[in-house]
Amino acid sequence: MKKLTSSEFRQMFLDFFKQHGHMVLPSQSLIPQDDPTLLWINSGVATMKKYFDGSVVPKNHRITSSQKSIRTNDIENVGKTARHQTFFEMLGNFSVGDYFKKEAITWAWEFLTSPDWLDLDKEKLYCTVYPKDTEAHKIWLEVGMPEDHIVKLEENFWDIGEGPCGPDSEIFYDRGQENNDVAEDDPENFPGGENARYLEIWNIVFSQYNHLANGKYVDQPHKNIDTGMGLERVLSILQDAPTNFETDLFLPIIHETEKMTAAKKYGTNKADTTAFKIIADHVRTVCFAIADGALPSNTGRGYVLRRLIRRADLNGQRLGIKGAFLYQLVPVVGKIMESHYPEVTDQKDFIAKVIKNEEERFQLTLESGLTLLDDLIAKAQNSEDKTITGKDAFKLFDTYGFPYELTFETAQDAGLKVDQKGFDAEMKAQKDRARKARGNLQSMGAQDETLMNLKDKSEFEYGVYEEKHAKLIDIIVNDQLVDRADGDNAVLIFDRTPFYGERGGQVADHGNIYNQEGELVAQVTDVQHAPNDQNMHFVDVILPLKKGEEYTLKIDRVRREGLRHSHTATHLLHAALRSVLGEHTHQAGSLVEPDYLRFDFTALEPMTAKEIKSVENLVNQKIWAAIDVKTTITDPDTGRKMGALALFDGKYGDKVRVVQMQDFSIEFCGGTHCANTNQIGIFKIISESAIGAGMRRIEAVVSKKAYEYLANRSELLDDIQAEVKSTKPEDIIDKVDSLEQELHDSQKQVEDLNLQINQSKANSIFNDVKQAGDLTIIAQEVDAGGMNDLREFADTWKSGQKSDVLVLGTASDGKANMIISLGDKALAKGLKAGDLIKQVAPIFGGGGGGRPNMAQAGGKNPEGLEKAIQTVVTMISEK
Repeated sequence: MKKLTSSEFRQMFLDFFKQHGHMVLPSQSLIPQDDPTLLWINSGVATMKKYFDGSVVPKNHRITSSQKSIRTNDIENVGKTARHQTFFEMLGNFSVGDYFKKEAITWAWEFLTSPDWLDLDKEKLYCTVYPKDTEAHKIWLEVGMPEDHIVKLEENFWDIGEGPCGPDSEIFYDRGQENNDVAEDDPENFPGGENARYLEIWNIVFSQYNHLANGKYVDQPHKNIDTGMGLERVLSILQDAPTNFETDLFLPIIHETEKMTAAKKYGTNKADTTAFKIIADHVRTVCFAIADGALPSNTGRGYVLRRLIRRADLNGQRLGIKGAFLYQLVPVVGKIMESHYPEVTDQKDFIAKVIKNEEERFQLTLESGLTLLDDLIAKAQNSEDKTITGKDAFKLFDTYGFPYELTFETAQDAGLKVDQKGFDAEMKAQKDRARKARGNLQSMGAQDETLMNLKDKSEFEYGVYEEKHAKLIDIIVNDQLVDRADGDNAVLIFDRTPFYGERGGQVADHGNIYNQEGELVAQVTDVQHAPNDQNMHFVDVILPLKKGEEYTLKIDRVRREGLRHSHTATHLLHAALRSVLGEHTHQAGSLVEPDYLRFDFTALEPMTAKEIKSVENLVNQKIWAAIDVKTTITDPDTGRKMGALALFDGKYGDKVRVVQMQDFSIEFCGGTHCANTNQIGIFKIISESAIGAGMRRIEAVVSKKAYEYLANRSELLDDIQAEVKSTKPEDIIDKVDSLEQELHDSQKQVEDLNLQINQSKANSIFNDVKQAGDLTIIAQEVDAGGMNDLREFADTWKSGQKSDVLVLGTASDGKANMIISLGDKALAKGLKAGDLIKQVAPIFGGGGGGRPNMAQAGGKNPEGLEKAIQTVVTMISEK
C-alpha cells in the first residue's frame, strides 16, 4: 500500500483517469449555478447534470474530477463519528454515453490494487452489487474479486425518483475486526452493514434506466457511469489514521487550535476531542464557502455558514478559548489545500475578516442566549416534569446557535431533562420548510433523445450581421425531426448563422429569415443552444421552410449593437467593482440587454455613495480612453495564464475566447463585444440594491439609454431651478437650503404662536375646577388642534397642580381625542388612567390606553365625547 499525502493521492487519481482518456474537470464553485434544487454542490455528479440529462454534450465524453462538496443534513454527527464531515472532496470518474460497466469496474480495481497506483491488499477489498445485476457480478469475478467478497444487496439501486437511475456497486475496505464497533457475530458485521470495520470507499453507479413519471423504468438512450470516492476516507487508509481527522487534511488545523487553548490536547478525552474535530471540520467548510462567494446571513446557505461559525465558536469555548478565534485558522486551511485549491490562500484576508465579524457578532448574541438558557433552566426546575421543552431548546439552537448537545449537557448538570423528540420535530419542520421553499423540482432531467442526436455541425459567425447562404440542416416541430415547417412555430438549425444564442447573461439575437427570392419566411424570436452546441432558432413561421435549402439570415442590427455595448460595459463594471471593493468580489449573475445591464455580486454590506460614484467614474474613464477590445482564441490553461477570470468553471471546452481590454479587464467570454470601448459612449448606474443575503445588484444603462436617462434628470433639474427661482444651476443647493431655513423659521414661529394660544386657553380651562367625590377635577371638551395640543395642556396642568384629575376631549378633522391625567391623590385611591380611558373610549368610537398616571385615546365619533367625559366624572365620583 502506498503512503501518500492528500495532494499526492488527489493528483494520482486524476492522473490515472487522464491516462485512460478522461478530461480533467476543475472543481466547480460550491454555489450551484442555474440549479434551484441544490443549496450547495454536494457531490461530483451534481456538477455533471447538464451532461447526464443531455442538455449539453461534453467535448470529451470521459470526465474526471476532484470536486469540493458540502453536506450539512447530519451536522449533529460531525465530531462524534470517524467519517462525518460538512466539507469533503469527492473523487469521481464519469462516462457520458461512452464506456460502461466493464471499463468502470476494471479501472476501479486497477487503481486500487495495481502496484503502479494505490497497491491496496486485494484480500481487504469487498464489493456489493444489486442482486439482478448479473453483469456487474460477472465482471467483478473476472477482474479478480473473490466470490465470497461480493455481497448482493437489494438497496444497491440508485434512484431519486423521476429521471436517470440504475444499479450501483459499492467498494469496501476491511480495516479489521479490531477497528469494529460491533461484535464478530453481529448481523451488521458485513460489507454494507452498519459497522466501522468495512469502510465504504467508492460507489459506482450504472445509470442505465430512466424513471418515468408513471413509475415505469425504460432504458436510457445513452447509458452513463457516475462514480464517487471519498478522498478523506481513502486517505485515512493510506495514512493509517483511525479516523479522517488524523490525516494531513485536519491535523494541522487541530494542532493550531491546541495552541489557542490553555492546556487542552487532542485525543486526551472524548469531549475535548469532539470539540477539536468540530472546529477543524467547520473552519474548512466556511473558508471554502466564503471563497466561492457565500456570506453569513439569516437564510439559505448564509444561515448554514452562520450556524457552522457559531457551533465552532461554542466548541472553542468548551476548550477554554475566549472570544473570536476561528478566523486565525484561515491561513492553516489555505496552506493545507493550496496545491489544488489556491482560492483560500488568495482570499485569506477577506475570509478572515468575514469570519471575525461574524464571531464578534455572535459574542453579543451569546450573552442573550445564555441569559435565556438560565431562564429556561429556572422555568424547568419549577415544572412538574423538570424538562426543557423541545420548542425552547430549538429556539436556542435556531436563534442563538446553541447546539442541542450544549443545551442537553447544561440541563443535565442542573438535574433536568430536555424533550429531544420535541426538538427533533421542530428541526424536521424547519427542514421541510426549507425544502418546500426550494421547490419540488426534480434533481436531474430526462434525456431528450431528439436533441442529443443532432450531430450536424453548425457554426456561429462572430461580427456578421447577415448570412446570405445559410443551409437549413435540421427542422424540429413538436420535438420531432421533420423535412418541412409550415405551421406556426418551429426550431431551425443552419450550417452557419450570425444569430447569437443566449449564454453567459447575454440574451439572444432577434431578426428575420428570407428565402432566396427575398421573401420573409420566418421571424426569429429566440436562440438557444442544443446539447451539441448548435444554435437553435425558435421562429414564428410565415412561409414554408424546407430542409436542405439555403436562406438569408438577417439579425436585428440595432439590437445587436446595443447588446455589444452592454456586454463590454458589463466586463468593465466587473473589473471596476473588483478594483474598488476588492478582488474578493464575486460575480453572481448578469443580464445583458440592449442598452441595459444588470450585474449581481456578493458583498458584506451595501455600497456607499462614494463607492458607487468611484465605480461609475472608473468605467467611464475606460470608455473614454478608447481601449481596443482584443479577442484571443486559445486553450483554457493559456487563458488562465493570461490572467483571464474563469467564471463558473466547467463551461469551457478545448478552445476558449479571451476578451481583453488592456490589463484592466481579462475574462473568458463567448459573447459579442465592441471593437473599442469608446463605442459604448457613456455608462450610468441607475440603482444599487440588495437582492438577498450577502447579494447586491447593480442596474445600469449605456449609450442612448444612458443619454436619455441623464437628459431626463437634466430636465428635472431645470424644473427645480425654475421652481426655486435660482439664476444658475450651481446655486440650486444654496437656494434650497435657504428655502428650508425659511420654512423652518416659519414653522417655529407657528409653534410659538400656538403655544401662546394654548397657554391662553389653558388659563380659562384650569379655572373651571369641580368636585368629584373627595377629588378635584377639570373635565371638559375644549377647542384644540388634536392630540398634540391635549398633551401640551396636560403638561401645563401637571406642572401647576391645578386639580387631582384632568379629563380633556377635543374634536378635530372629524375625529375625537381624549386625554386623562391623574395626580398623586387620585393614584393613591387606586385609580388608573389607562383603565378609565379603556372603559369610555368606545363611547366615542375609539380605543386607547396608557400608564396609570396618564392615558389617551382616539375615536371616529366626536359626538360621543361629551357623554364619555361625563362618564369619567361619574366613575371618579363613585370611587
